[in-house]
Amino acid sequence: MLKELLTPEIKQLIHEREWADLRQALIIWPPVEVADLIVSLDEPERVLLLRFLPRRYSAEVFSELSPVLQDDLLRELTNEDIRRLLADLNPDDRITLIEEMPAEVTRKLFSLLSPDDLKETRQLLGYPEGSVGRAMTPNFVDIRAEWTVERALGHIRIHGWNSETINVVYVVDEYGKLLDDITLGQLILSQPQNTVKSLMNRSFVSLSGYSDQEEAVAMIKKYNYLAIPVVDSAGILLGIVTIDDMMDVADEIVTEDFQKLGAVSMEAGRSDGPIDSIRDAAIPLLFRRRIFWLVSLVFVNIFSGAGIAAFSDTIMSAVVLVFFLPLLINSGGNAGAQASTLILRALATGDVKLNDWWHMFVKELLVSSALGLTMGAAVAVIGFFRGGTRIGLIVALAMVLIVITSSIVGMLLPFILQKFGRDPAAASAPLVTSIADICGVLIYFSLASAMI
Repeated sequence: MLKELLTPEIKQLIHEREWADLRQALIIWPPVEVADLIVSLDEPERVLLLRFLPRRYSAEVFSELSPVLQDDLLRELTNEDIRRLLADLNPDDRITLIEEMPAEVTRKLFSLLSPDDLKETRQLLGYPEGSVGRAMTPNFVDIRAEWTVERALGHIRIHGWNSETINVVYVVDEYGKLLDDITLGQLILSQPQNTVKSLMNRSFVSLSGYSDQEEAVAMIKKYNYLAIPVVDSAGILLGIVTIDDMMDVADEIVTEDFQKLGAVSMEAGRSDGPIDSIRDAAIPLLFRRRIFWLVSLVFVNIFSGAGIAAFSDTIMSAVVLVFFLPLLINSGGNAGAQASTLILRALATGDVKLNDWWHMFVKELLVSSALGLTMGAAVAVIGFFRGGTRIGLIVALAMVLIVITSSIVGMLLPFILQKFGRDPAAASAPLVTSIADICGVLIYFSLASAMI
């Protein structure tokens, strides 16, 4: 990595103000590597390095930095530096920057935008948060169906420099309506005198600006596209969303789902988005995200204690039952968490749909029965040695029923949440485990009361 190889040398060049040599040393590296290098530098060195890099390259490096570091740098750069930086950022990166910044910084950024960039930014910000319109870029290359391949390639050479990608170009009519997409390879390999129309098959996919970004991620994954066109209700081509931006979205989705699986609340601070960096996250933010579910689960687990209290006579008559309680409860919670995790992943990838719930219910019933019987046989041996035949039988039956019940709860809860329009990831492992605990206590001591 660049920061491991050249950090001392870069600091020396900055100290000696050797800007020409500094540029020459850095521009051969990918922008993401230089962004990693900037993170390792002191604040004054970061500002100097960013200021003296080539303008377009500097914007690319800046877009790779974390929002926290971007905010710090914006507070140190002059207004003229920021104006140049905003002008050189891609529109989608500019939107991401504005969305991540505090309100006072956002107002400053708007005041430094050129009239054209301000108009473009406001147009993109008019789309709902999390929509494809917020992530699209208007920097693409379009061509006309009646052009020859030679003319189309000449147009790409002139206008492709500012495009987000030229691997795919888009065929539009005189009104800007999308007709098809064609790869650059198709154009290069065709005869110069052929028309663009002769290469068209009118088989393309597109998205609305109001589509959810998760839909764009799924479409890029399904079709293996580098970019997907974005159109309005009349089919007019507005922009494109590219795979690099959607990879960032996919990372945010996975981060958010993992946080929900760990019962880290998104409701307490939705405006903050998912926690991207635990190291940089503020303590109040981490507290707000975690306290809601922890307190809620305290009250949920009261029911487990109430269930134990209700069977105090049974426990007094056979104290050995308490020995097996943690074992049975934990086994049920683990089984439920496993089932919930598998279903959540299947729902997220599209492998399982909402109307597959009955099929998955039957399958989970068979699997959990086999698991319960196996675990019941194992725990029965311990029960026989600790409390005799009757205790062994109670523990074995309880294990079978608890594993089955907990697994079914873990499997069904994501489906139920999705049915009512909630995020299935809210079926977090702690929530499933808490419900499994309550069911386990009731099943175990009800069996014990009936058999002792």
